[in-house]
Amino acid sequence: MNQQQASRSGRIFRRIIVVIVALAIGTGVVWGYLKGRGEAAREAQRDAPIKAPLRISTGTGIPVVTLDAATRKRNGIETASPSSTPYHHQVRAYASVLDLMKLTELNSSYANAQAQLQTVQARLAASKSAFGRAQGLYRDQQNISQAHLQAAEATFHVDKAALAAAESQLRILAATAQQEWGAVLAKSLTTNGSSLITRLIERQDFLLQVTLPSGVFLPVPSETAAIETGKDTRAKITFISPATHTDPKIQGVSFFYIAPAKTGVLPGMNLLAYLSSGPVVPGLIIPPTAIVWWHGRAWIYHRVGPDSFTRTEVSPDLPMPGGGFIAKAANLPKDVEIVTQGAQLLLSEEFRAQIQLGKD
Repeated sequence: MNQQQASRSGRIFRRIIVVIVALAIGTGVVWGYLKGRGEAAREAQRDAPIKAPLRISTGTGIPVVTLDAATRKRNGIETASPSSTPYHHQVRAYASVLDLMKLTELNSSYANAQAQLQTVQARLAASKSAFGRAQGLYRDQQNISQAHLQAAEATFHVDKAALAAAESQLRILAATAQQEWGAVLAKSLTTNGSSLITRLIERQDFLLQVTLPSGVFLPVPSETAAIETGKDTRAKITFISPATHTDPKIQGVSFFYIAPAKTGVLPGMNLLAYLSSGPVVPGLIIPPTAIVWWHGRAWIYHRVGPDSFTRTEVSPDLPMPGGGFIAKAANLPKDVEIVTQGAQLLLSEEFRAQIQLGKD
C-alpha cells in the first residue's frame, strides 16, 4: 500500500512540474509578443508622418509648408539666423595635372647649353689673350713666326664662332620655353636657382592647366583658386600665368596654376576647379544640417511667416571646410531665418502632401 501511494504521489508531482513548465513557457511567449508589439508600435510612431495641422499651399507657384509651434517642437524642427561671412562668386572650370617630362628635358638642355657657353667663354678669353700676345711678339722684332701668329688668330676666331653658336642655342631654348610654357615659367627656367622650376621638377609642386568652359571669360584671372580633391574637400591652387594652349576637348580659355604635392594630385588627373570672379559681397553660412538634396541640387527651407516655410535653392559652389555652404546673401531674404534641424522631414512632408492632394 505504501508503494502504491508513493507511486501515485510521484505521478502527481511530475504532472505538477509539467504544468508549471507549461505555464512558464506560455507566460514567456505572451510577454515576448507584448514586448514586440510595443516596439513595433514605437517604431511606427517614429516613422509616422507628422500628426498635426499641416497645410501645403502653392498659390504663388512655390510650395509653402505650414506647421504650428507645437508640431515643430514635437518633431525637432529648429530654426536660426545664419552667420554672415564674405562671399566670392565661383566660376567652375576643369583642371588637368600636367606631365612635366618635356619641361624637365628642356630645363636640362638649357643647363647644358649654359655650361657649354661658359666653357666657350673661358676658351675664348684664353685664345683672345694668346692672340694678343702673339701679335705683340710678332711686331716686336718678329720673335715668333708668322705661322704661329696665324694659328693663334685662327683659334681666336674659332672660339668667337663657338661663342656665337652657344649664345644662339641658349636663345633658341629660351624661346622654346616661352612658346611652350609661357613667360613666367620660361623666366624661371632661364634663371639660375629659381625656386618655381626647382619645386616643379622635384615634384614639391604640380603644374595644372585650368580651362574655363567654352564661351566663359574672366576679365582678370583669379590669383587664388581651388580644386575639388574629394567630397566637400577643396585645396588651394596659385595662379602662374595664362596657358600657351587650350584643352582641345573643352576649347576654352586656359591658365597655368600650381598645387602643392600635399594636395595628393598626380600627373594625368582631371579635376574640377573653382575660380573666384567679381567683387567680394556679403554671404551667409548655411550649415550642413540645413541642406536637403533633391534632383541633384541643394535646397534649404526658410521662414516666410510665423508658422510657414518655403524651399529655396542654394549654390554648392562655395563649400565650407566642415560641411555646408556659403550662400550669397542677396539671393535670400533680408534677415532670413532658416530651418537648421528637420529640413529633410519638411521635404518629405511637402511631397507626401502633394501626393495626397494629387490622389484627391
